[in-house]
Amino acid sequence: MKVELFPFQKMALFQLRRKTAEALGSYQRTHTPQVLSFTAPTGAGKTIILASLIESIYFGDEEYPDQPDAIFVWLSDSPELNEQSRSKIDLKADKIRLGQCATITDESFDQEMLDDGHIYFLNTQKLGKSSNLTKKGDGRTFTIWETLQNTMDEKYDRLYFIIDEAHRGMQGRAAAQATTIMQKFLKGSREDRLAPVPVVLGVTATPERFNNLVSGTESTIQKVIVSADDVRASGLLKDRIIIAYPEDASGSKDMAVLQAAADDWKQKWEHWSQYCQEQHYAYVNPVFVIQVQNQTGSGISDTDLDDCLRKIEERTGFHFQDGEVVHTFGQTTSTIQINGVAVRYLEPSRIAEEKNVKVVFFKENLSTGWDCPRAETMMSFRRATDATYIAQLLGRMVRTPMQMHIQVDDVLNDVHLYLPYFDAQTVEDVVKALQSTEGGEIPTDVIGDSFENSTIETWTVRPTRPAPAQRPARPKQQVPGQMSLGDSPSPETGNEPSAQEATQQTPSQSGSTSFGAPAAPASGTTDTIRPVSGVSSETPANGAAAGAEPSGATEPQPAPEDVPEEPELDREAIVKAINDAGLLTYDVRRVRINDYLKSLFSLTRLLTQSGLQPSASYDVVNEIVEMIRSFIKKTKDEGRYDELATQVLQFKLKTQTFDVFGESVDDHAEMDLFSTTDTDLDRQFRLAELKLGNEGIGIRYGTRYADDDNPAGYKIDVIIFAADADCMDMLHNYARSRFHDINDANRRRITGLTERYRKKYDSIVSDGDIISKHNFRLPETISIERSNVGEAYTDHLFVDNATGKAVINLNNWEKAVLQAERGRSDYICWLRNPPRKSWSLCIPYEQNAEKKSMYPDFLIIRKDEMGFVIDILEPHDGTRTDNLGKAKGFAEYARQNPGVGRLQLIRLLNGRIKRLDMSRSAVRDRVSHAMSNDELDHIFDEDGFFG
Repeated sequence: MKVELFPFQKMALFQLRRKTAEALGSYQRTHTPQVLSFTAPTGAGKTIILASLIESIYFGDEEYPDQPDAIFVWLSDSPELNEQSRSKIDLKADKIRLGQCATITDESFDQEMLDDGHIYFLNTQKLGKSSNLTKKGDGRTFTIWETLQNTMDEKYDRLYFIIDEAHRGMQGRAAAQATTIMQKFLKGSREDRLAPVPVVLGVTATPERFNNLVSGTESTIQKVIVSADDVRASGLLKDRIIIAYPEDASGSKDMAVLQAAADDWKQKWEHWSQYCQEQHYAYVNPVFVIQVQNQTGSGISDTDLDDCLRKIEERTGFHFQDGEVVHTFGQTTSTIQINGVAVRYLEPSRIAEEKNVKVVFFKENLSTGWDCPRAETMMSFRRATDATYIAQLLGRMVRTPMQMHIQVDDVLNDVHLYLPYFDAQTVEDVVKALQSTEGGEIPTDVIGDSFENSTIETWTVRPTRPAPAQRPARPKQQVPGQMSLGDSPSPETGNEPSAQEATQQTPSQSGSTSFGAPAAPASGTTDTIRPVSGVSSETPANGAAAGAEPSGATEPQPAPEDVPEEPELDREAIVKAINDAGLLTYDVRRVRINDYLKSLFSLTRLLTQSGLQPSASYDVVNEIVEMIRSFIKKTKDEGRYDELATQVLQFKLKTQTFDVFGESVDDHAEMDLFSTTDTDLDRQFRLAELKLGNEGIGIRYGTRYADDDNPAGYKIDVIIFAADADCMDMLHNYARSRFHDINDANRRRITGLTERYRKKYDSIVSDGDIISKHNFRLPETISIERSNVGEAYTDHLFVDNATGKAVINLNNWEKAVLQAERGRSDYICWLRNPPRKSWSLCIPYEQNAEKKSMYPDFLIIRKDEMGFVIDILEPHDGTRTDNLGKAKGFAEYARQNPGVGRLQLIRLLNGRIKRLDMSRSAVRDRVSHAMSNDELDHIFDEDGFFG
């Protein structure tokens, strides 16, 4: 594949490969039809996963031999979806030959059987009774039903039938007819003299839809399921779909809503511009998508298109040039004039690749077979009766432009939809329709947000409100080749930063308990006891809540009067100090995706490409080459080499071989001795390379140790090594140790790379271990939901851009802890650490032999003479069953993070705060050896302290 699969995709591919082999083998033995149900939500990359499966079957992998004569039939319900799937395979599957994919058409297709080694695309519209494919005559010798049945009769051992039920292009009666046709392949059809297909792979977005297809069959059904959480965690999709609507949809507010949508689009331009400039990425050109009404008269649309474009230009200050605004109106493919701009027609499938397109006007033709990750803002003039259609459209807009979560700017993880003719109830209809059409639980949060009472706000470390110690605004730099809102894009040079860009400033490796340059204290921030400082006297109606443990009764309390406003904090300096400190956070997975050998090669490639350690890949490959050489020398010294080489050059072959099923058809076949040909030797060598990680180990070995008098000798050496179980165990033990050593040596240095390299590093490390270490990094902006209660804090690290305050709802216990922290003379600010955010600090722990994640409630930022100090505090109910596990997790975290200040578990006893500090080695040693919650309570009694 030309693209590297995400972890959840690799796991799905592994399960699909194993279960398709099992299904083919089961049919071989029992002749019972087999069905494999592959369920994955929107954005999971189902087509890419299937393309990888097809490659794996054709070319083999570490577990299964190649099957170059395999036949695939890909059935969907529309020609457009077939073409989309075929195009993705041609573009992404680099091992599939051009011409290996073929579309079955009723004009020319007439074969007795399907040809070996081909991928056939077929759609249900070609299988109706009126279709030429289903009838003889006019020169047609075989109907499509006869062709398929003949193929099943003669080639059942290599036929794979894919029913793509996930991407439904048909609606209503046509969809019901398509379902009936699809069921013929599952149940058989007496009318068409078609037996059930031996092995069917059904691709679906929801189990319920596919269950309806297979109901009433006698097939054996196996399942592979990709969860919405897995897709959400991958960064492939936006975090949130925010649907904005007016409280009262009865009035004519469409142009006012359009102006709000234009403001949002302009904000996306500005944020993407800054992000791409700072991260050295090719520019992301966000698209504004506008759905207009159909025409009822002679015009193109009942929506005033001239006024639309005029309003957008007024709000953004931008004047569009020809080619920057396009339409996809089905009734005309000609260029039209809108507000003096020549607006050309553009096919929906080409929008994503046309980088100069800024605004798209459309009506109804963007819901099927269209993906545009650059579509950041959408406005619809449609009425509330079109909820299902709008839901289908939203399902195509949730992909992320860079196929990753944006860490530093949370604004870029949202997509906005503006609906002036909807209200709270009809927006709920859109959400329900989206869940229905996209498969139940979609992997993106969908939030309704009225203009009058917005539920979403953005917090930043760069508030623009006036302040006593206000910093000058950062100048907006224009990098050569970098687009602004008024520019057209220059040709892209690719998204990967150069090694020179990647190896910029590397943080210090100091093990100091403080980090960052000392911040100059603002007036009033030190040497004063301020039990309620940092709480604004305002208590807005809508407050931001971040749920956290322990959950207790929350009683809104009036803020004290005449509380002085907190002096300005240098929040950017604090975030930079935290991000440069190498503080650890963890990713906890249910399973390990890659073995250590693959993870080691991926990590060393990253270090080489980024320039951090240019020789990393070369060094590791050489070490493995020498490992092989040492083993071969040992076997020769022991006199075993010639016998092993003979076994490679001569092999025993059953008259009927083990095939892709993994089982033999004939257990009593005769055994014959064959001499290995050059082709056989090359095939064994390729399989050995696969077992060694497919990193060119064998070729490197041959380059160094090939013998001109025995040109095949190096291949035999590599095959012997890869076939020895002890050697492979030794190799994987080496890979595990080397992976962790290299990771530990470079983790702090990774923080100096651009975000794309950091994200790639995080993915490699997460795939290599169930519990993996990562650098804790904070973004510059975060998006949060408001609640109706809470207090406004001016000393929170992230605050509202306009007010300089963060409205957060804390329970009484949490308030008491925070009040005590503010009383310290070295206190600077605090951060609420919400659970399960992409940037949250996570600490692993174990409970009942299961690995779990915890998210401590507070990060407290203090300062001493060396700089900023970060404390981690977790108020926790002592009666909970997870106390011992979390305490041990805290203790281990403290052991691995000596640069942290205090790490405290906190209990509230009779109204007093009692702390157990894991930064003290004696305390964490006792906690690490504790065996019960009672023993932990005893440690709290003896080593805990009030304060």
